[in-house]
Amino acid sequence: MYFICGNRDFLVGEGFFKATNIKPLPDISLLQKNNQKILVMHGDTLCTDDTEYQKFRKLTRTADWKENFLSKSLDERMQICNELRHKSEEAKKNKAEYIMDVNPDAVQNIFSEYDFPPFLIHGHTHRLKNHEYIFDKHECQRWVLGDWHGEGNYISFKDGQLKYNFLSS
Repeated sequence: MYFICGNRDFLVGEGFFKATNIKPLPDISLLQKNNQKILVMHGDTLCTDDTEYQKFRKLTRTADWKENFLSKSLDERMQICNELRHKSEEAKKNKAEYIMDVNPDAVQNIFSEYDFPPFLIHGHTHRLKNHEYIFDKHECQRWVLGDWHGEGNYISFKDGQLKYNFLSS
């Protein structure tokens, strides 16, 4: 099992990975399964039109910000998290849908940068869907994981194919 930190769990540390035997991956990782390349990423870096979020992301990934945040009491950190979540929800109400979704040029660029792997898997937007593309004669698919508010989901890989799987509550 692999883990890529997202926009709310980027502070998960080495202790978690040791305790769970889950393998942490860099935000953009090219995996090879049965001679098949699969690019996996959180997906927020594809939302380049959301400049406000991109600034926040850049700030919160710095060592100084993390150290400062973790130096606070648990109560202070919880209060900050709740405030950030509230601000995020309020900001989303005033943003156009396309701003919070992936930018088509960013999608094409990431496929190109990694030599057009057939599959890209990401979350962040939580708009569960399989998108098909042809870039420079390369057939590529972008698989988006959904949220877990009502029904959990994950993607499995078998016989060279990806498949959505669902967990009922």
